[in-house]
This record gives sequence, C-alpha cells and structure tokens, in this order.
Amino acid sequence: MLYVYQLGRRIESVVLPLEMLQQLKPSDFPNQGEYEAWQRRNLKLLEAGLLLHPLLPLDKTDAAPQRLRQIIRGALEKPLETGKNNESMQALRSIVLSLACRTFDGSASETIHWADGFPLNLRIYQMLLEACFDVNDETSVIEEVDEVLELIKKTWVVLGMNQMLHNLCFLWILFNRYVATGEVEGDLLFAANNLLMEVEKDSKSMKDPNYSKILSSTLSAILGWAEKRLLAYHNYFHSDNTELLECVVSVGVLSAKIMVEDISHEYRKKRKEFDVAHERVDTYIRSSLRTAFFQIMEKVKSSKRSSNKNQQNQLPFLSILAQDVSTLAFSEKAIFSPILKRWHPLSAGVAVATLHSCYGNELKQFVSSIGELTPDILQVLRAAEKLEKDLVQIAVENSVDSEDGGKSIIREMPPYEAESVVSNLVKSWIKTRLDRLKEWVDRNLQQEVWDPRANKERFAPSSVEVLRIVDEALEAFFLLPISIHAALLPDLTNGIDRCLQHYISKAKSGCGTRSTFVPSMPALTRCSSRSKVSGVFKKKEKFQKAQSRKSQVGTTNGNGSFGIPQLYCRINTLQHIRTELDVLAKRTIVHLRSSESHNNNIANGTGKAFELSAAACLEGIQQLCEATAYKVIFQDLSHVLWDGLYVGEVSSSRIEPFLQELEHYLEVLSLTVHDRVRTRVITEVMKASFDGFLLVLLAGGPARAFSLQDYETIAEDFKFLTDLFWSNGDGLPADLIQKFSTTVKAILPLFHTETDSLIEQFKYMTAESYGSSAKSKLPLPPTSGQWSPTEPNTLLRVLCYRSDETAAKFLKKTYNLPKKL
Repeated sequence: MLYVYQLGRRIESVVLPLEMLQQLKPSDFPNQGEYEAWQRRNLKLLEAGLLLHPLLPLDKTDAAPQRLRQIIRGALEKPLETGKNNESMQALRSIVLSLACRTFDGSASETIHWADGFPLNLRIYQMLLEACFDVNDETSVIEEVDEVLELIKKTWVVLGMNQMLHNLCFLWILFNRYVATGEVEGDLLFAANNLLMEVEKDSKSMKDPNYSKILSSTLSAILGWAEKRLLAYHNYFHSDNTELLECVVSVGVLSAKIMVEDISHEYRKKRKEFDVAHERVDTYIRSSLRTAFFQIMEKVKSSKRSSNKNQQNQLPFLSILAQDVSTLAFSEKAIFSPILKRWHPLSAGVAVATLHSCYGNELKQFVSSIGELTPDILQVLRAAEKLEKDLVQIAVENSVDSEDGGKSIIREMPPYEAESVVSNLVKSWIKTRLDRLKEWVDRNLQQEVWDPRANKERFAPSSVEVLRIVDEALEAFFLLPISIHAALLPDLTNGIDRCLQHYISKAKSGCGTRSTFVPSMPALTRCSSRSKVSGVFKKKEKFQKAQSRKSQVGTTNGNGSFGIPQLYCRINTLQHIRTELDVLAKRTIVHLRSSESHNNNIANGTGKAFELSAAACLEGIQQLCEATAYKVIFQDLSHVLWDGLYVGEVSSSRIEPFLQELEHYLEVLSLTVHDRVRTRVITEVMKASFDGFLLVLLAGGPARAFSLQDYETIAEDFKFLTDLFWSNGDGLPADLIQKFSTTVKAILPLFHTETDSLIEQFKYMTAESYGSSAKSKLPLPPTSGQWSPTEPNTLLRVLCYRSDETAAKFLKKTYNLPKKL
C-alpha cells in the first residue's frame, strides 16, 4: 500500500498483484526459485479475484476470461516475462484491466474491482485482521491494534467491505483465535461476544444475500461450538468459571436469535425475542442435567461394582443415586441457576424437573420389578421420597415470583408416590403374612387333638403356635423402616383378627350346644294307682343295665376330640387366647408409640384391636361351657339321671348315684379348667343339673309317677344337689346357687299340692292364657320349656305324673291322654 502511495495513485484504481508483477524484478529476490513462487502466488491471486470470485458475474460471450486463463496456465508452466514494455506483460495487463474495470451498467468506473468478490475479499480481509495479533503470543492483541485497524479499513473500497462486514469478519477472527489457541484466553471470547451484539444490530438492517450467507455460515459454526458446551455445560463449567459460562450462553443465545430472526428459513418463525433465548436455555438446562444424571448413575454403578468385589456393605444403588442427584440439584441451584436465570427465570425449576423425571424413570423400572418388601426396597423408597421433597422445595422457591406461581414446573413433576408404593408393598407384605398365618391355623387345627395333658397349662399347643406367629408378625411389622405404621396397622390387626376368629370358630365347631344334648321330651301320658306296678320291671331292668355302665371321667368317652377333657382343653384354649389378646393389644400400643409414626390419638384407638376375636372368645367360652355342662348331665351321666332317677319307686331310685358320679366330674373339672373360667363351667353344670332334675320331674316319661308323699324325698334330693355345688362353702357362692335354683324351688311345691287344687289352678291359668276359647273346652297348652308354677303346661305335666285317680280321670276326660306310650 505504501508502494501505491509512492506512485501517487489511489489504491482503488490499482490492481495490486498486476503492479507488483510489473514493478518487481528477479533481482529483488534472493534466488530465481523464490521469485517464481512469488510470481505464481500473484497470478493465483488474480485468478481468484477476476475469474473464480468476481464481484460482477462473467459474461459468457466475453473472450477475455478464457485468454486470462490461458496466460495464467502458461505462466504457471513457464515463468512470465514481466518487463514494463514486455509484450506478454502488456497482454496480461490489458486483459486484467478489462475484467477489473467492468461495471453493472457498462459505465466508466473509478474503482477497479479485482478483489471485492465474495468470499475472496473476506478471506483477504481476515488475513489482514490477523495482523492485530502478536506474532510472539498468539493469544495477545498488539498494542497498536487501533492504528492497525484504521489502516486495514482503508482497504474496504478495494475489497468491497463495510462496517457490518468488518464486524462479522473481526467476530470470526476473535472467536477462531480463541478456539485455535486452546480456549485459554477468555478475553478473546468476551470481545467476540461484545462484537456479536453489534452483529445482531447489523443483521436487522443488512439484507444483502451474500452477507446473509456468510453470516449464516459464521454463526452456525459459532453456535455449533457453543451448543456442544452448553448442552453438557456441567462437563465444561464449574464454580470457578461461571463468568465464562455466562459469556458462552450469551454467544450461543445471540447466535441462535440472529439466525432465527433474520436469515435462516429453517429457523424462521414468528416469536418474541425473549422466546428464542428462553427456549435455547431451556434446552441447554434439560440436556446438560440429563447428561449429568446419567454420568452420575454410571459412576454410582461403577462404584457399586467395585464395592461388591470388596464385599462391603453399601447402600442400595438407587439410594446412593438419590443422594447424589440431590447434591447435584443443590449445586445447580447455587452455581448455575443464578447465571441462567438471566435468560430463563425458572432455570432452577427446569433443572430439578429434569432430574425428577430422570430419577423417576429409574424408580419406575425399579418399582415394577419389586416382588416383595425388603429393607433395601424401603430404603430406596425413603431416599426417593427425600429426594422428591428436596427437588420440589427448590422448584417452589424458584417459582415464587413467576407468573403462574410455578404450576407449569410442578406439573412436570408427577409425584413418585413413594409413600403409596410403600403402602402397597406393606399391604402385600401384610397379605403374605396373613395368608401364612391362615395356613398355620388350618395346619395346626388339623393336627390338634385337644388333649389337656399336652402341657401344664392344659390348653392346646396349636394356640401357642398360632399366637407366636401373630406376635412375630406384629414384631416384624414394627421393625419395617416406614413412617406409616399407624395408617397400615388396622390392615394387619384386622387380618389377624379374622384368622383368630377362624381358629376360635374351629375350636368350638362340632362341640354342640344345649339343644344337642337335651333329650327330646316323650309324649304326654297319664298315671293311675296301678301305673307303678305295670311296666315298672321292664324300666327297672333298663335302669340296672344303665347302672352297670361306668362313666368315663377323664377319658374321651368314646367321642374322639369332643370328650369332656377335650372340651375342657378347648375352653382353656379360648381363655388363653382371650388373655393373650389383651397382652397383644397393649404391646401393639407400646410399639406404635415408639415407632416413627407416633400419634397418641391413633395409639389410644388401637385398644379396639382384636375386639372381634375377644368377643368370639367370650361367645365361644360360653357356648363350650354350656355344651360341656349339658353333655356331662344329659349324655355322660344320662344313665344315672335320665335313665335312673325316680324310675319306678321314688324311694328306691334317688339322686345319690347321680351325685356320686357328678362329683367325680366336678373334681376333674376343678383340676383341669383354667381358674378364670372354672366357676363359669361349674355354674353351667349346676344349671344343666337343675334343668335335668326338672326334666325328670316334668318330662321323664311314663316310667315315672309321683305321689304327694314323694314330695319330701324329691325336695331332699334337690337339697343334696344344691349342697354338692355349695360344698360347705368351698363351692359356688350361695347367692349364685339361690339364683339358679329359684325355678326348681318354685315348682317343687306343686308336687305336694292336692290334685283337685292343682286341677283348679290349671283350669284358671289356662283360661287366663286362652281367654273365652277355654270356656267350652280346655285347649292343650304347648310345651314352652320355660317351667313355671303359673305356666299351664308346667301344671299339666305335674298332673300327668301324679299317681292319682283324680288326675288320671281329669286327663282322660279332658285330653284323652293314654296311660303309656
């Protein structure tokens, strides 16, 4: 350029390579080889400026371009003679100037166009801009950079450059130098970012297609470089270089905005400026967090594999991952979110939503593969629950000032529902335990023989085993590391309650009830004074045979597992279960109060646990006590009661044999039955014996007949019976005996009431019961079984067994009752 000024010519009117070829001689170079190389370079430059990248398109009809190609091709093979008046040089000069002086409209031009076609001019200009850097330090700009730039700008007219193209070229030079020198000098990138802001302004007004092409090419390269880092910014940035991150984000976002808004049809859409930045940064956050998540996951897996080789007791994989993800989230919030918030107000929220989704996918796969509840599984779910709370907290804090209050981010975070998963797993665990308990109940019941001699407590071993399993289930439940014991405890206790009810039901099933053992009442007959003679001997013979049978006190009485000792064992078993249920309920409250889900109100409410089983025990004990009592009286002792007492002559068939055998039963009962229910069983035996005594008197069949004189004997026998239960004060309380003997004592006076008086009472009571329908004919009162001195059927039965002609005639006349069955 200095040479041109020395010639006194303006640079825009000079074809510099042509002038250089003409002015410089071989003697100006160290040797011929260097001269020829220099000549070739200048010729190549002319070829590039005038033939390959001209500002004005070449005219196909013009022969000059072809002649220039021939000259250059020949000169490349044989050096060109370049003397000032040389013919070949004159020809080259003529052709070059004809091509360089062309204009769009054919008019004369003062500017020679030899190096202002794209992209040659840009390439030349970029090479000139490289002069701004220190040769000895590639990352440093020279001190005289301003002066050099002013000098370089003087070439604009030759190269077809302007301020906008200069900004774009210098942007590329700064950015490319930053990358090419190892990205160590951040000032270069910061300078490039500042220049990119100018380019953004320029792009809005510059609509030249050539400019758009180079702008697109340049920004694509810059954006590609920036996004490579931003889509995984955790790999490139940390707490010590956040300023660099901010600069790279700015470079990436500005490049994307310019491309979207101005030049690229691929990106062109109608959007607000902020939307582009928001969208890009949103993409960077999500991409980088996903990348960071999977890197952490691989690291944890690798660490787990290593620890497994060392046989170290480590936390489950997903528990460790949850902790590391939480650490990453808080690190993101502290380090990167404050930077990214400039372009994306919900940057922290987007980050944690991404992490929430990534971990949620892993958790979902884990949950789908769960077969049964284990401590490791619970640990993972608790870690997931804690992680979710951390992530949601960050999202909520980040969304305080947002337009929708963070609803959009929270919607991106569907709950892990770890508590629900835990709940379902615990319910499944409970079901498995309850199914196992049910199996054990059935298995133990099948093997149970109800032998009171099986243990010193005289209850069934099966109940011990079942209660042990129940206790183990409760212990295991409270050992589960969960926080919802109180909520799920009813599922377990209700299930246990059902299993125990099943056991209790089986324990009492088949044992019968009162009606099972009470004999059916024979049809009503009438007696006469001769009735004690006819037919007596046959009954006596039967009675004697019955006496020859010995009661099997202390054995099964030939009834398998339903003998009296076995019934005693069943009663003891239900009493044992009832007692243990109270213990279990109290122990459950203690466990609950000491668990993580401590809640006094709920704990107090567990007093209702096992209440159905407790009620079933009470009901079962009552049923078994009654069944045992009536079995003793009406089955085991029927030979001395139903078949023996007062058959024939009252004086010769009194109650003593029955009392003797009954006493043996009571002794065994006292030794066998649990002391908490012993009185109840004896009371039931007493009630059954009183019922049996009345049944003999009122429904004993035609083998029995009573005269007025028999009353004293009968009353005495009943006193003997009550005395047996009183046992000189060592037996049942006197008031209890009095309570249940009231009915017998009320009916006994009927047996020494005169027959006529008895008939009148019967007629009166029947009339009272049946009203006017009893005036013409006395109806036959039905048997209610509720004996009473004022009840017609009771009075009728006393008459039926009255050994008296008056009674017999009344019964024959009124009801035509037979004398025998």
